Amino acid sequence: MNAIKKARRLIASEPHTETAISLARLVRALESDESFQLAELYKLDYEHFNLALEVLKEWRLDRYYMSKAKLLDLAVQLHEIP
Repeated sequence: MNAIKKARRLIASEPHTETAISLARLVRALESDESFQLAELYKLDYEHFNLALEVLKEWRLDRYYMSKAKLLDLAVQLHEIP
């Protein structure tokens, strides 16, 4: 299971825990370009700290693929213009 799914399940199943709150803040910051205090990650236990790092890795990879898809879409649109 990927880290984003694991984080989603953790947040959904334990929404009031500090871990879920921290992960939710991280996701909101990634999505909306809000600031996020990295020190908040250090408060997580080792397992959840690693989960947060994996979320960051997957998020970056997904952004790369989204950018690539947008570029491909634009290239196809320009090719179709006479």
